[in-house]
Amino acid sequence: MMDRAALRLILLGVFLISASSKPVKKKQNVDIYSFYINSTVTGRYATTVITSRVANTVNESQEIQFEVKIPKNAFISKFRMTIEGKIYDGVVKEKQEAQQQYSRAVSRGESAGLIKSVGRTLEDFKTSVTVAAFSKVTFELTYEELLKRRLGKYELLINAQPMQPVADFKMDVHIQEKTGISFLEVKGDLSTGDLANAIKTTRADKDAWVTFYPTRDQQTKCKSCGENGLNGDMLITYDVERPNHEGEVMVSNGYFVHYFAPSDVPRIPKNVVFIIDRSGSMSGRKMEQTRLALLKILSDLDEDDHFGLITFDSEVDTWKNELLKATKENLETAKSFVKEIRDRGATDINAAVLAGVDMINRHPREGTASILILLTDGDPTSGETNKERIMANVKEAIGLKFPLYCLGFGYDVNFDFLTKMSLENGGVARRIYEDSDADLQLQGFYEEVAVPLLTDIQLKYTGGTNLTKTSFSLYFNGSEIVVSGQITDNSVESFTTEVIAVSKGSNVTYQETVMAKDPSDVPAENEDFMPRLWAYLTVKQILERQVLLKGQEKEDEKKEALKLSLKYQFVTSLTSMVVTKPQEDEVEVADKPKEGGEEPDEDITTSYGIRMGQASVDYVHIQPTYMGALDISQTEIALTTEVPEVQVRSNRFLLPSAGQSKPLYFDVPVPHKLKLLQDSASEFFMNGESLSGQNGFHQIAFHYKTNHHLIISTKNISYRNGQDDVQFLWGQTPTQNDTEGVSLVVLDNEMNVTMGNIGVVILLQKKDEVMFLWPAIWEYPKDVNLTGILGKPKISYEEVEGSQTPTLKITDKEVKTSLETVSDYRLPSTPVRECWLVPFQAVMEDEISDFTVTQL
Repeated sequence: MMDRAALRLILLGVFLISASSKPVKKKQNVDIYSFYINSTVTGRYATTVITSRVANTVNESQEIQFEVKIPKNAFISKFRMTIEGKIYDGVVKEKQEAQQQYSRAVSRGESAGLIKSVGRTLEDFKTSVTVAAFSKVTFELTYEELLKRRLGKYELLINAQPMQPVADFKMDVHIQEKTGISFLEVKGDLSTGDLANAIKTTRADKDAWVTFYPTRDQQTKCKSCGENGLNGDMLITYDVERPNHEGEVMVSNGYFVHYFAPSDVPRIPKNVVFIIDRSGSMSGRKMEQTRLALLKILSDLDEDDHFGLITFDSEVDTWKNELLKATKENLETAKSFVKEIRDRGATDINAAVLAGVDMINRHPREGTASILILLTDGDPTSGETNKERIMANVKEAIGLKFPLYCLGFGYDVNFDFLTKMSLENGGVARRIYEDSDADLQLQGFYEEVAVPLLTDIQLKYTGGTNLTKTSFSLYFNGSEIVVSGQITDNSVESFTTEVIAVSKGSNVTYQETVMAKDPSDVPAENEDFMPRLWAYLTVKQILERQVLLKGQEKEDEKKEALKLSLKYQFVTSLTSMVVTKPQEDEVEVADKPKEGGEEPDEDITTSYGIRMGQASVDYVHIQPTYMGALDISQTEIALTTEVPEVQVRSNRFLLPSAGQSKPLYFDVPVPHKLKLLQDSASEFFMNGESLSGQNGFHQIAFHYKTNHHLIISTKNISYRNGQDDVQFLWGQTPTQNDTEGVSLVVLDNEMNVTMGNIGVVILLQKKDEVMFLWPAIWEYPKDVNLTGILGKPKISYEEVEGSQTPTLKITDKEVKTSLETVSDYRLPSTPVRECWLVPFQAVMEDEISDFTVTQL
């Protein structure tokens, strides 16, 4: 059987730490008896190995499946299958050669596959192999990534979904940093409830270890876990100590890497112009989310910043003809302008960007940093429509004086065009996904560029060669500049680095001499990481530059990237991995979606299940999910919390049913931060945040119009109306505050909040000596279209007779359920009610991540 003609499986690369292996038909007689995830991070460079061992336990051959989900920033560097003692290794080859092998395999009727990316940051690799009776197969995948610092931290995301409880499940993470680790935090679904007891974190001077060894029983006890075992992610965030302002230099094996992230310099006031597409294609939710994001971004501007607003379709309009200081009065006027932005017309990108450049050029300010941010969702269709001429016009106008950041909204946008225009002008392009959190994506991008610290950064290395990028237009607080290269003379004793930059108009220089052979830099067992890090960064930057290069220079750089990809066995856009395995019966193909291409159809799948649709985006949401509650008489969803003997694992939401005595409920794991209730028409928003292991919410936030902000915690209450800040305390004498359609009434352990025509009660509850908040909606007009966790209307269901397990029919779908008793904290008396437990998606018809917010 093993000697039959081989098939070629061709893999194309990417990366995130996520893995699962599962039998295609989910047979109980397939045993995943071992599942290991081992990740080693040395100097921010992560190498992750996933090993799954599976046994066919019956007297017949059957198909066994292996699946991994990896982020686009990583390179696969090894794939191996071991079947009946025979090893099938993947070999990375130039893409054309691999395609030829693929075509030959297809022509012979053999199975062949291409691994492609899907969703926001992931690609799904799923392959399968036929295993003989009572035989075993071992799958092993390795991938590598340089962790990028954003907003003051590095993030390592590991997702595990074996699809059955595993007797020997182990996740080991070892982080080694030369200067020491300043903080480390473990979050995510796999760190909640009983699973938290399976996590062990150990810290030393320069090392941190995180182990996760859940028992079979624990693997079935998390929000997304069940009879199929683990299903969730673990997010490890950390940062390093920075004792030297000059940065951190590591040297090993004739290579060096320099991490530069000073924080001892003052922030630079910025001049920022927002150029907003208001063409007809931005109608509906796109425009609504853009307005929401801009309102929040304007609120975050510092008073010494200057800003401008430009909107465009076939015409270009400016809020003001000049940059204005971000005073309170100017910001309020700007917000009024933003609220009135309406979609219409065509798309004149050329005129709009040139107007933004002109606005900055006409108002130069010494000691500041200027930034242009363009948001568009389409091609240029008005005015100058030739993309090459547009890019030439913009490049000439900017003259490398400041960066242009291009945000492409949705899949209709020409992302290649935006990428090239950004790179030509010292910026980057970012896709904003057309999803429920698009406004948060916009805000998140702005936060990364909100605090410039240095401009015109040049890094020099005496005795260094084959350097990665050494020139940067801006350095932002919370980020990091990384440069790697080779040392020209391995016999030298020392190595000198020099950084020259501008801080608020004045030149600053950072210089350091380090020992070229410092054995403390890299542990002996990881000394191979430095040349791999250099190769990874070199290939990444060459591939990013390809869009800018032409002619021989482009071909030469492409050859260099291919050479390194082959040497280090990286699966990149220039290479493919060919894996030989036992012959299968069918041909399997999945194409890699191009980042700038059209949106793939959501229902397209390959024969071995590589998902091509936007549904895979769910894996990207790594924030803890956050939930809320509703009222008992007029509202549809109520909130309650599961209280295990040891630790709270989830909040429970009750959904009153239409015509049935027993309500439905669903679980959401804690901690979480959720969009509880929203009425866009009246500009009302309510979000809530819970803590790990605790009931209910520790904080609930209300936002109404642009100037009403109410923050309620278990300790105090703060209300800001744009002019005054008012503080309340729980337990004080009954107090009432009324202003501009907002009424706040604070009683002993209850607060009544009315904003516009929506009324909410917040109860201060107590359980096991721990205080927590509980929301209940008590008033809203019937014609209001409420959204959020609490905005679901009553649900009708029928009990299905004759089922072996309790089953309900909800919206024409049968759903397995169980009858539970639930504490109802919407009332001070906390009655206990019998309710049907149902899956989140069965009633909410969306993913939990669609209701998650990143900040209150």
